[in-house]
Amino acid sequence: MNTRYIFVTGGVASSLGKGILAASLAKLLQARGLSVTIQKLDPYINIDPDTLNPYEHGECYVTVDGAVTDLDLGHYERFLGENTTQANNVTTGRIYQSVINKERRGDYLGKTVQVIPHITDEIKRHIKILGNTKKYDVVITEIGGTVGDIESLPYVEAVRQLKWELGKECLCIHLTYVPYLAASHELKTKPTQHSVKFLLQSGVQPDVLVLRTEHNLNEDVRRKVALFCNVENGAVIQCIDAPTIYEVPLLMHEEGLDSVVLRKLDILNAKEPDLKNWISFLDKFKNPKKIVKIALVGKYVELPDAYKSILESFVHAGAANEVKVDLHLLQSENINADNVNDMLGDMKGILVAPGFGDRGIEGKILAACYAREHNVPFFGICLGMQCAVIEFARNVLGYKDAHSTEINPKTGHNVVDLMESQKNITGMGGTMRLGAYPCNIKKDTLAYKIYGQEMIQERHRHRYEFNNDYLKEFEDHGMIASGVNPDNDLVEIVEIPKHRFFIASQFHPELQSTVLKPHKLFVAFVKAASEME
Repeated sequence: MNTRYIFVTGGVASSLGKGILAASLAKLLQARGLSVTIQKLDPYINIDPDTLNPYEHGECYVTVDGAVTDLDLGHYERFLGENTTQANNVTTGRIYQSVINKERRGDYLGKTVQVIPHITDEIKRHIKILGNTKKYDVVITEIGGTVGDIESLPYVEAVRQLKWELGKECLCIHLTYVPYLAASHELKTKPTQHSVKFLLQSGVQPDVLVLRTEHNLNEDVRRKVALFCNVENGAVIQCIDAPTIYEVPLLMHEEGLDSVVLRKLDILNAKEPDLKNWISFLDKFKNPKKIVKIALVGKYVELPDAYKSILESFVHAGAANEVKVDLHLLQSENINADNVNDMLGDMKGILVAPGFGDRGIEGKILAACYAREHNVPFFGICLGMQCAVIEFARNVLGYKDAHSTEINPKTGHNVVDLMESQKNITGMGGTMRLGAYPCNIKKDTLAYKIYGQEMIQERHRHRYEFNNDYLKEFEDHGMIASGVNPDNDLVEIVEIPKHRFFIASQFHPELQSTVLKPHKLFVAFVKAASEME
């Protein structure tokens, strides 16, 4: 079977959930026995989001091969349980960079380089990479932004060309919003009609319409949308608000989205979807046996998307433990010596989140100190591990000026220092230590008990590391390195054996947690927190 291509576009408003819709459809097709992947085309000019502030973009997601990508790729991996790669996220910046590099090399043989055909050809090439190299049955492509935006036009034009070239091996799903006017008690379809009109003006006729709504759509509304948007009645799909994103695949299956897509793509041999494990996860998630209060201490808590993978990892780990994680996002800037007991006193677990820069760093260090001194289960990630190391150096080793050279380049005790491999790097964007690296775990440690194996691979995004010049002193005083990179001796995991549960990692375990395979570190941390009196 030739690879089929599905495009997901959005209209009316941003943040309607194209990524969740794409992931849900992919899950349904996967559950029917098809090999599926998803890619995101982002219309911004940045090469990738690596240099973007989390307030601009939310979390940066890192793939196994070291690509820094849009956070929607996290949804793709969590739903499908499959790794994505560099090829799964493409930005306008990368498209133009590639075309300009080809022009400089003379690849276009003196031709005038234009948006059409050169930019659109490059977009189409990127769209087809996954289908050509790994031969997936279905490649779902989410087009970022909203139809009608100027920056999205080249992508929409590329979709128009591919629909013409691929025929029945390609279809377009358009996600729109149907607002409800409370004063008149009416659902209004005009925004959807105008959104489809924008697509039609670009030469793209949507094959399926998915209508995001807060109220159930009656048959009259569906028929009206179908009539005015040139879409068959059965291809107008309701997507009503759900209590959790993980219910969306089931809702889409009830609406028949996967059946419509298979019929339109002429895929006739797909089995009925096997969603037994997914339903079991949802049952545990919705019926917890107890509630556990856990603090997430970070500097971007006003924007939860900055910690999206961590939040979802707690959902997965909570279900695995049959508990509900009552997560309290605490602004680290607000934590000080006078209020730390009040802010953390009733928490059963404390996670210090990753991040960059000095803002809020002392609050994170105080949180690590509180967890260590009060025997509260502690979990640090990336900068969270570095804060735990700094706190230990200050309050156990007695180095009151201990710090990271990221924050204080002149510190007398640089227990966290710039990695040797980073010292000659001057450029920003994609230059950190990125992607999956091996870690050797020592036996008879908490880390080994959690993982159950000596060699693991985890994903990274950092420039600074534990300074091994201090390792013996740390271990002599009770904080050990239980996980070490076998190639360069980089400390990957630290823990305090005499503590109830105190572990921190330089890597980002949240990037590998999925619905059906929650990450072992999160599962163990939530379990330890749930056992606190």
